[in-house]
This record gives sequence, structure tokens and C-alpha cells, in this order.
Amino acid sequence: MSRTPTPSWPADHAERYRAAGWWRGETFGQMLRERAAAHPDRVALVDPAAGSRWTYAELDERADRMAAGFAARGIAPGDRVVVQLPNIAEFFEVVFALFRIGALPVFALPAHRESEITYFCAFTEAAAYVIPAEHGGYDYRELAAKVRAEVPGLGAVFVTGGDPGPFEALADLPRDPVPLPGPAPHDLAFLQLSGGSTGVPKLIPRTHDDYLYSVRASNELCGVDEHSVYLCVLPAAHNFPLSSPGTLGALYAGARVVLCPQPSPDVAFPLIEQEGVTLTGVVPPLALVWTEAAAASTYDLSSLDVLLVGGAKFSEEAARRVRPALGCTLQQVFGMAEGLVNYTRLDDPAETIVTTQGRPISPDDEIRVVDDEDHDVPPGTPGHLLTRGPYTIRGYWRAPEHNATAFTADGFYRTGDIVRLTATGHLVVEGRAKDQINRGGEKIAAEEVENHLLAHPAVHDANLVAEADPYLGERTRAYVILRAGAGPLKPAALKAFIRGRGLAAYKVPDRVEFVEQFPQTAIGKISKKDLRAAAVRTAQEPVAGPAGG
Repeated sequence: MSRTPTPSWPADHAERYRAAGWWRGETFGQMLRERAAAHPDRVALVDPAAGSRWTYAELDERADRMAAGFAARGIAPGDRVVVQLPNIAEFFEVVFALFRIGALPVFALPAHRESEITYFCAFTEAAAYVIPAEHGGYDYRELAAKVRAEVPGLGAVFVTGGDPGPFEALADLPRDPVPLPGPAPHDLAFLQLSGGSTGVPKLIPRTHDDYLYSVRASNELCGVDEHSVYLCVLPAAHNFPLSSPGTLGALYAGARVVLCPQPSPDVAFPLIEQEGVTLTGVVPPLALVWTEAAAASTYDLSSLDVLLVGGAKFSEEAARRVRPALGCTLQQVFGMAEGLVNYTRLDDPAETIVTTQGRPISPDDEIRVVDDEDHDVPPGTPGHLLTRGPYTIRGYWRAPEHNATAFTADGFYRTGDIVRLTATGHLVVEGRAKDQINRGGEKIAAEEVENHLLAHPAVHDANLVAEADPYLGERTRAYVILRAGAGPLKPAALKAFIRGRGLAAYKVPDRVEFVEQFPQTAIGKISKKDLRAAAVRTAQEPVAGPAGG
């Protein structure tokens, strides 16, 4: 296997980031130790499913004891450990234990299965794999057995929450704390998964210093302090609920983290009332479900001050539903596990909050918006987003060939997003590069058409994708979910509505298909990759023309 080092920041950039105070020489293990010393009896984690409430002192001690157990089983600094745990308190016990050792968690999601986990364990040469016994009706011990058969070099498998089967229970590890040197602030802290929609995910190397800067800056922009209560609704290992400002942001501030076992309103809304939740983060499809459910809910949601929506573009029409439905401030988040994070500010004008995806968090975030030849485009013109900065990686882990195309020669990351820059410095996401549909030479931004579809009072959610056409090259298909209780709606009527909003004829969807639900990724984002595949399977159906029924 290639031992090509992961590209890092050039020395002059690193020196600048330290001088500016972005990198402060902190590690996650030290951070937790300091919070536990400052307020040992304050509640750090609430795990409603287990009925547990861990204080900062308890979490700190548990991390120490778990680190000792891992070290006794041979896990050493730099070792990779695939962590696939749901939203349970043990996730943080395990992760902070690995931070204390200097081993690298590889953050897998509960929805990953044999194909992904086998790849992660083999590619990272994992020293261990951590799983729940069961979760959501799925037996992870059976998954681990299959992975071990495929990856003979896989080290120990540790199990929490039940009979470990042929593996070792986390609870049985030695628990006497031992001195551990710990990592340096510039060392790698963990490996995250890229959000790419094709192929296997690339691994994203994040250091303690760069990630803690992102967390700290996010806290400042999202108003997180020791009085905040963060509800972790999305899978805890995902970048958005981890750091924007997420669970790590809450723990950095000395606040309380409440772990939500399921994201549905009937589980999340009672927790908001019971725990006095002040902020949480959701993806757009879930935001739509919450705003729809709030009208009929009897739970008191008045403690909720901020709803962060990110992970994918939140359409303007959907964004306008948040405050009337939930009574809280919407804060849009546009970021990526590779680094760059943008937020609308809490004091931004209401129109800015619903129409943009925010501004970068750092004065040292460098943004370029370019055309297909990498030439900068004028402000307000859509183009490809390139970025570099103090918390944006300079290369994926052990991926030199991919890095050669994913990054420019001078270190800018090619995000794959099409954006335009407003006069106020806010970014408006027009879509992914592959979401731009070329219909007979006319370029169509999927998000623009989706916004018009969402404006129809009967439409709950909508997605536009391309499908092959022998004459036009590409034509458009709209997948539409109707609101609960909405009366019947025919494709022709929805197209007439779109035309009535003054949209150019070539942008009116060639096809409209009503569906019950959209395919989703492991984090709950809509999978346009799967929607495109569905469109390919039915692309031979007759079409009544660009404005037909």
C-alpha cells in the first residue's frame, strides 16, 4: 500500500494561522480535561435511550479508563480504529479515549454495511472496529463477522450494548488509567468520510488544531455558551452534527449535549421540551418534516432558539417555512467535511437568511469562484467554488492521484459546488456541478426549478434531475412529494403552475413524477445519484414535449 504522506499546509501558511490565533495548540483530550476541571458536576451528555446523564467529570474519567483498556489491547498512537456507533453516550467515551491515545477514529455511520465497512477496515489497515451489538433491528456482530472474513488483518472488534458474541465487550476492557503521552496539536485527530456521490468515500484527515478552530469559531457565530443545550439529531459521527457547532462545539463551551435516538418529530419534540433544547442541526428533508409536524404538535418548543439547516442546499421556499412553523431563528450552514464552513449570521436580515447559505467563518478563508477554465468570474456570476484556509485540508488521506485533480497546484480545494457571491460576501449555492443540466445547449440549475416547484401549496418536496435524451442530450425529470392531505395533482397542472410563475419554457420539467419518498444517503440527505439512476431506468418512456403533461 502507498505510504504517500497526507499533504499538509505549507510552512508559511501554518505560521500565519498560528500567529493569527486560529491554531492555539489545543487537543481534544486536553479540552475535555480542562472542562472537567472547570465544572466537574455539570451535565455533559444526556442519553435518553439508556436513561443516563454523564457529568463532565464522569465523561473525562470514562475516557481515561477506556483509553487504558484500548492501550492494553495494543492500540497505539497513529492506529486507525473504525467507529460505527449510533447516538449513544459510548460514542463519546470511545472517541475521547482514542483522542487520549493519539489513535485515529475512522468515523463510519450506522447505515454503512459490508461494502463500505470492509473498504474502510482494509484501506486504513484498521487496528480495531467498534460496534453496537444491535441497533435499529440490525445485528452489527454479523456484519463484523463478514468484514473480518474479508479483512483478515483487522484487529480487535469491540462491542457495546449487549452480548459481544465472538468478539470482546467494551465493558470487559481493563479500566485502570495509565499515563499516556497523547498527541500533539498538529497531529491527525481522526479520519472523516467525504460526501462524494460516486465511488467509495475518500478519507479526510483532520488535525486537532484545525478542527478545534472550526468548532470554536462556529460556537462564536452560533451563540453557543455554557447555557446552551444541543440536541444531536443526525448521526453523531457526521461532520455537521459533530462540529457545526455540533456536539464538540457544545462540549467545548461546557454546554449540554442531548442525544436523540431517532430524528422523527415524535421523538425529538419531547426531548426539546424536556431538556430545554436551545439549538439543533438538521438536513433539509428533516427540516421539512419538522415544519410540517409542528402545527399539530402539543409539545412546548419555545426553548428552541436556533435551527441550523445544512448538509445540502436548503431551498428558499422551504427556508421561509421555518420561523412561522417553529418560532425560532433559521441559521443556514453550507460546509463540507474537507473544511470550509459558511453560516448566515444570527443578526443577518431575514431575507439574507432565507436566500443565502452564509459567509465563511474565518478571515483567512480564501474563496475563488471560477469558470470551467479556472478563470475568476465577476461577482454575482455562478461558477465553481474553490477554497483554501486554516481548516480546509490540502489533500485526502493516501489518495495522491485523486488529490492531483481535487486540488489546484496552489492548494485550493475544488469543492464541486456551483455558487455565486453576493455583494455582502454571502454565498448562494446554485447546486453541484453535476446538478447543472444541459438541455439542448440551455443550462438549467436544478435548484432554481426546485424552488418554483416548492412554491406550489400542495408540494412538500421536489428534486430535479437529468436523464438522457437522444435529441436534446439531456432532458429534465422532476420527482415530487405532495404534502399530507393535499388533493390530487396532475403533472400537467403542476407544469402549468410553473409556467405561470414566468419560468422560461425550457426550464419547465419535461416529466413530473409523484413519489412517496426520496432515496436518502446514510446521513439523511436526498440521494440525487439514486434519483438519476431511477430516471435512467425509465428514460425510454414516451415524452409529450417540454411543456407537455
